[in-house]
Amino acid sequence: MRTPPRRRWWGAARERTHRNVTKFTSLGNSCLRQAGEKRLVSTAAAGHDARRVKPIISVSHLTKTYTSGFQALKDVSLEIERGEIFALLGPNGAGKTTLINIICGIVNPTSGVVLADGHDIVHDYRAARAKIGLVPQELSTDAFESVWATVKFSRGLFGKPPNPQHLERVLRGLSLWEKKDSTILTLSGGMKRRVLIAKALAHEPEILFLDEPTAGVDVELRRDMWAMVRSLRAQGVTIILTTHYIEEAEQMADRIGVINQGQLILVEQKAALMKKLGSRQLTLQLRASLDRVPVELHSLKLELSDEGRCLVYTFDAQSEDTGVSDLLRRLSELHIDFKDLQTKQSSLEEIFVSLVSPASGLAQPGAQS
Repeated sequence: MRTPPRRRWWGAARERTHRNVTKFTSLGNSCLRQAGEKRLVSTAAAGHDARRVKPIISVSHLTKTYTSGFQALKDVSLEIERGEIFALLGPNGAGKTTLINIICGIVNPTSGVVLADGHDIVHDYRAARAKIGLVPQELSTDAFESVWATVKFSRGLFGKPPNPQHLERVLRGLSLWEKKDSTILTLSGGMKRRVLIAKALAHEPEILFLDEPTAGVDVELRRDMWAMVRSLRAQGVTIILTTHYIEEAEQMADRIGVINQGQLILVEQKAALMKKLGSRQLTLQLRASLDRVPVELHSLKLELSDEGRCLVYTFDAQSEDTGVSDLLRRLSELHIDFKDLQTKQSSLEEIFVSLVSPASGLAQPGAQS
């Protein structure tokens, strides 16, 4: 029996509708899945970015006032990025060691918040301290213990399982392996400082504080120490150092922080700091010496050196008009001839001295970069 045309048409239309609904439902589900996947990927990427840019140390509005009323730190805020070498510079008594000791849990803050890899140093102090290794300024070790026992004990303090291979690598890297069975009492001052570094590295910290690590050590140890610092940085360890040897900070650091009278007055990328605050000197070696700077040149920053045989001009290299061409033109007009010239960029030490001197006017905290 043949199906009537009307029913055949209705059945075909219903079948087409069903196929279309199925197709669009499938397409919709596919789009939803893709959108969901994109959201997941986007969320994961955002989380990855957040982890990437999250500072490993965050200091917020930190103050420290002792019972005597002395205020060692005044509203210090600082972020240190993961994997960088950060140099903290400042004169004696500026607050460098106090800041480090608070972050490491040795000194209690008066107010403020400090996070070490996301862990609050007060409320989550065990996890925070496990992330940190400290090489203190003072030599403080058990004089009658062997080097190996001291380093092994330091690792155990942080609940780390025994790892003789790691301890051997540390001791060999610091040229202490031959002294591992010696008592600390018998070691030289430089060797004792190496032991402090080995103790700080025993529990494999992600953050290493070096408080004046090369004070009183010989040139060979200093070079070994900085080779070790570069190696640790290559492994992803974040390093914060304080030093009075400013040329070390100039060679090693990625960023520079300057603290003075308990205030963080400046945090800057080293290269940017040298470029922004550095000045240049143009030294002209004169053919005939001068008794004094000519009156016609008093408007320029000139001074005589080498008993009048050199004329030194200080200028801002970042300025649109350095004044060099004007200086050379005036010298020509005054018939002052020179036989040689050289330029010199100011060093980090000169910049540091200018920042912490009372005449600089930089007594207020500066912005981070």
